[in-house]
Amino acid sequence: MPYVETNGINLYYEERGSGEPLLLIMGITAPGSVWARHADDWQNHFRCILSDNRGVGRSDKPAGPYTTAQMADDYAGLIDTLGLGKVRVAGVSMGSTIAQQLALRHPDKVHSLVLLCPWARCDRTAEAIFRHMATIKARLRPEEFANYIQFLIYAKRSWDDDATFAGLVEGRQQAAIDPMPQPLHGLEGQAEACITHNTLADLPSIDKPCLVIGGRKDIFTPVWMTEEVAGAIPNSELHLYEDAGHAFHWECIDDFNPRVRDWLLAH
Repeated sequence: MPYVETNGINLYYEERGSGEPLLLIMGITAPGSVWARHADDWQNHFRCILSDNRGVGRSDKPAGPYTTAQMADDYAGLIDTLGLGKVRVAGVSMGSTIAQQLALRHPDKVHSLVLLCPWARCDRTAEAIFRHMATIKARLRPEEFANYIQFLIYAKRSWDDDATFAGLVEGRQQAAIDPMPQPLHGLEGQAEACITHNTLADLPSIDKPCLVIGGRKDIFTPVWMTEEVAGAIPNSELHLYEDAGHAFHWECIDDFNPRVRDWLLAH
C-alpha cells in the first residue's frame, strides 16, 4: 500500500486516473476513500490523489492536538515526494480548511482551489459542535456515532427519500463492523484543528482561482461560513445548493460532479 513519509508521519494515499494532478482532501472523521463516487467521474480527466488525513484511516494517528497548518504541511510533503509540482485541490469541510492553509503556506504548490462547505473561523456554536463530537464518540457505539454525524450533514430531503435513507441505515451498519475505526484521540486531534483554524485575515492574499460551494440547509457549517470565505478570497466564485445540507456533494451529486469537473478543467 502506498505511503509517503511527510512532516513526521506516514501518510496513506491512493491514485486514480491520469493527467494533471488533483489532490482531494476529506473532512473530519472520514478517510480519503469517501471521495470514491466523485473520483469515478474526475479520474477520467485528472490524476486523482485520495489521501487519509493524519488521525484517520491508514495514515498515522499521533497524539494531538493537530492544526490545519500542520496538516497542510503533511500534504506539501506528499506533493513534493510524488513530484506533482502544482496541483488542483478540492477540500471538503475540514479538508477545505487544510486546502486554505496549503494555498497560504505553499502557494507555489497550488494551481486552483475548490472549497466545499468551508469556514475561515469558528464561532462558539461551531466550537461546541466539534467538542461535542469528541465527547459523544467516547460514549456511543460506532453506529450511534455515525447516526449523529448523519444528523449533522444530511438535509431533510435525504431523510425523506427512501433510497437515500436506506443508504444512511446501511452506513450505520457498516460503521458497526468497520475494521479500522478512527480512534478517539485521532478525532480529538482533528476537532482541535477545526476549532483553532482561523485564516480570515489571510484569505485576501490567496491569488489562485477558487470555487466555493455550500448548501443553504447546512446546519453543521452554516451558509454564513461559506459566504464569508467566498467574500474574503479575491475573485472567487460562489455556488450554493438551495435544498441541500453539509453533504450537498452527495445529495446533489448529478450536478456537483460535472460542475466541479468542468470548473477544474477551465482552471
